[in-house]
Amino acid sequence: MRKLSKLLALLLALTMVVSLAACGSSSGNTSAAPAEPGATSDAAEPAPADSAEPTDTAEPAPTSDPNTPLVVGYSPFNSKFSPFFSETAYDQDASAMTQLALLTSDRTGAVIEKGINGETVNYNGTDYTYYGPADLTITENDDGTVFYDFTLRDDLKFSDGEPLTIDDVIFSMYVLCDPTYDGSSTLFAQPILGIDEYRSGMDTLLNLLFAAGRDNTDFTFWDEATQTEFWGKYDAATTALAQEIVDYCVGAGYNEEGDITGAAANWGFGIPENGTIEDFAAALEEAYGADVAGMISTENAGSSVDDLFPGLEQYSGAGIETGESAPNIEGIQKIDDYNLRVVLTQVDATAIYQLGVNIAPLHYYGDASLFDYDNNSFGFPKGDLSSVRAKTTQPMGAGPYKFLKFENGVINYEANEYYFKGEPKTKYINFQQCTTDDDKLNGVTTGTIDITDPSFSNDTIAAIEAANGGELDGAVVTTNTVDNLGYGYIGMNANVTNVGGDPSSEASKNLRRAFATIFCVYRDVAIDSYYGDRASVINYPISNTSWAAPRPADDGYRIAFSVDAEGNDIYTSGMSDEEKYAAALEASLGFFEAAGYTVEDGQLTAAPEGASLEYTFWIPADGSGDHPAFMIVNEAKNALATIGMNLIIKDLTNSSELWDALDAQQVAMWAAAWGATVDPDMSQIYFSGDDTHAAGGSNYEYAIDDPELNQLILDARASTDQAYRKAMYKACLDIIIDWAVEVPTYQRQNAIIFSTERVNMDTVTPDITTFYGWMSEIENTVLN
Repeated sequence: MRKLSKLLALLLALTMVVSLAACGSSSGNTSAAPAEPGATSDAAEPAPADSAEPTDTAEPAPTSDPNTPLVVGYSPFNSKFSPFFSETAYDQDASAMTQLALLTSDRTGAVIEKGINGETVNYNGTDYTYYGPADLTITENDDGTVFYDFTLRDDLKFSDGEPLTIDDVIFSMYVLCDPTYDGSSTLFAQPILGIDEYRSGMDTLLNLLFAAGRDNTDFTFWDEATQTEFWGKYDAATTALAQEIVDYCVGAGYNEEGDITGAAANWGFGIPENGTIEDFAAALEEAYGADVAGMISTENAGSSVDDLFPGLEQYSGAGIETGESAPNIEGIQKIDDYNLRVVLTQVDATAIYQLGVNIAPLHYYGDASLFDYDNNSFGFPKGDLSSVRAKTTQPMGAGPYKFLKFENGVINYEANEYYFKGEPKTKYINFQQCTTDDDKLNGVTTGTIDITDPSFSNDTIAAIEAANGGELDGAVVTTNTVDNLGYGYIGMNANVTNVGGDPSSEASKNLRRAFATIFCVYRDVAIDSYYGDRASVINYPISNTSWAAPRPADDGYRIAFSVDAEGNDIYTSGMSDEEKYAAALEASLGFFEAAGYTVEDGQLTAAPEGASLEYTFWIPADGSGDHPAFMIVNEAKNALATIGMNLIIKDLTNSSELWDALDAQQVAMWAAAWGATVDPDMSQIYFSGDDTHAAGGSNYEYAIDDPELNQLILDARASTDQAYRKAMYKACLDIIIDWAVEVPTYQRQNAIIFSTERVNMDTVTPDITTFYGWMSEIENTVLN
């Protein structure tokens, strides 16, 4: 039910709740490990059973009954526990318990390049040694191609005792690169040699039916009965979805009975006055087209895809040959049973994170009799992932635990005796579904839940402190906090907020700098008021969790929007808050004047062409001001009013209004937050496109269009030198600040809480970080 969950997400600053596993799960889900070219699997001794432990620290012995399960509280699951098709963070964690990824990472999210023998990395003064299932060597060639050479350990087994070989890795990669694959991985988008030739000449029946349209008369690839049946099912699904939404809105009191137009509007869709259910269904079709699963998953008011479109997979999962294609992916090259080379046609710094696939068992998810590498058969018929999809609710792999069952809201796991780091010390783990944050917190304080991740709100803090006698860490609850993988911001659309219709002009930038300057000065008081110690103000539009984020000690670091129109510092040391507010307002007035506004006696009296004396700020604060940035905007509104600028605050109760208006380029200013990834690639948000590259999918929000910025983004992505990339990204950030389309506001924290009474805290993963969660060493965790 996305419209409601979207609202909740924005109230929490639009960033995902960090999953309990974070990025570096115990299956090593986010990064890599290197091998010398031509190395064989017997060239190195197997890693010891433990992983990423301080090199001089002995492991504590478990003291609890080994049959007592460790219970982890989770938000509701979606039952997609597949290493290929899981979607929500909670389903991904459920799958990760059973999986072993090809690559692993350290506590900073950096790639581990020697997984077999282990690699020691210092973090916060402690040396930790990390192990993985493979080594990796990356070779950049003179012709521009890049070799990724993987060597697997030769003693790996899946949880059923079957050996794990390079065939399982190849099978997993081919699933993710299949023309009909529609999961979240984008391995197929990497510049792997021959990937386009392999994926061409085939599409899903769903896409082809939609492209042909309802009135199609060419039945080369399907018959008329199939077409008629599909459109009947499609119309039934969209009509049922529209009716479900209307019924929900009426039942919740948002709309009167029969007010279909109003209900559609509340869900973010515009239909004619006195519209019908059919009008609403048509609007859903126009918005989503062939993405039926996405439409239902996103817009539903309680139903699932299977409820509204049973049998969808016969269309979305069926590959139809429409032309010629290559029989294999030339760049995925088997060397022997434990060695693989992947060839990229060019350097792409993000490739390493996509190549670190979960190694799924060919014999379980595919058909071992259909794997014949030399004859271009890879464990399943090309275009038919039915065997893989059939196991979506029953994961299996080489991870630390075996999936037993999911029933009555509980996933049951048993330790994997074949796990390469040693059989986990706690035999059983249960993932317990919790409906609310209160359920999570109460479960820990009453002893029914051992580990969970409540929203780190003021209410949660108060409850933890009450249980512990005033502390976040105490005899009842132990609290671990990490920075969220994302950050809050204030955005300005350059196409809407400009002078003379030229978003890139210096006058337009000065207009946006005028607002940015006054927003910035109120960040400290607002973020402290809303979050307290749970968040900090940031000065660049990038999460502080990233290695690319500028640090205060770096050359060129400065407070965001802290110079005036003449390039002079706005603030001086020793200024009081009130003096800073006055200085910011004076600087803001200077920027307005530089933008072409008429200023008389300290007042704005006329706006230049294309600009205005009145702007609207959109903020999804539930109609009550409940948003981290609301105080910033409200204080800025009051300050700007004293110089003649009217800032109207549009406090939204339904966040979908913001997204729809952003899509339509109707929003001048707004507040939200970005989620982030391990790699700081900026192309999705800031790249505006060129002759050979499409614009990033979210570029329309800021509408920034700067050729220099585009080239810097491409240059950074085309290098694996981290120092070089950091310098390129600092230059990118400076350009983004110069355009004044984004005001960085805050970096917040997430929390994992443990039952101090039940969990032996000495056995929990030490030095938990954003990229290395408590599950990263789950094999060591035991109960008291």
